[in-house]
Amino acid sequence: MAKDIDWMRERYEELVSNGLNWDPPILESANAPRVTIDGKESIMLSANNYLNLSTHPKVVEASIEATRRYGAGSGSVRAIAGTMDIHLEAEQVAADFKGVEAALIYSAGYTANVGLIPTLVKGKDDLIISDELNHGSIIDGVRLTKAQRAVYPHNDVEALERILRENKGVDRKLIITDGVFSMDGDIAPLDEITAVAEEYDAMVFVDDCHGEGVLGDGRGIVAHFGLQGRVDFEVGSYSKAMGVQGGILAGTAQT
Repeated sequence: MAKDIDWMRERYEELVSNGLNWDPPILESANAPRVTIDGKESIMLSANNYLNLSTHPKVVEASIEATRRYGAGSGSVRAIAGTMDIHLEAEQVAADFKGVEAALIYSAGYTANVGLIPTLVKGKDDLIISDELNHGSIIDGVRLTKAQRAVYPHNDVEALERILRENKGVDRKLIITDGVFSMDGDIAPLDEITAVAEEYDAMVFVDDCHGEGVLGDGRGIVAHFGLQGRVDFEVGSYSKAMGVQGGILAGTAQT
């Protein structure tokens, strides 16, 4: 252990003195529309459990039954000995629900973004074009690449097209956007983005973690705009409207 870690205490005290520390509320009940905090009932307005599926009897019973059959953990990463038939079944259900060929489950939407984005560009000769208000997990994923980067003003398709036009000669171009932006609820003009991408032969990557269960009969923004088969990569989440845990990549079997 380091001899001098007083700087950590000093830093914490500085944060407290500036009102920058945060003590999260402690829930004493399930994260439902009404929750118990400090022994009092409160209305929950800050969670992502949009449809309250986390407490739905069928979801709870399915979770209990799966735990009885498979145990509380996989015992390994999926690449070695942790892939079970229930994973493949869940991925097929997700693919069918999204109207795509295949799906892949991740531990979270964050790991889907930081794990996937760096694999989609080869290096410094490629270009990632990202909305300025994209989620932090997208930003982290982009930072892990060696590709060139361009950021366009929020939902500004004209600016996006300008960047594409100026970089028409770039071999591999990847446009990344949130579907529903988590901080303000804006919906990306994915139909316009996709049309521009097709004109300039660019790939489209959408993070729709907050659009699922809300748009497109619950299937998300791709279904909302009728873009099935035209969006290359769709990342979603089981941790928001679905009420459980995990991330999902939906696309073609090739991807």
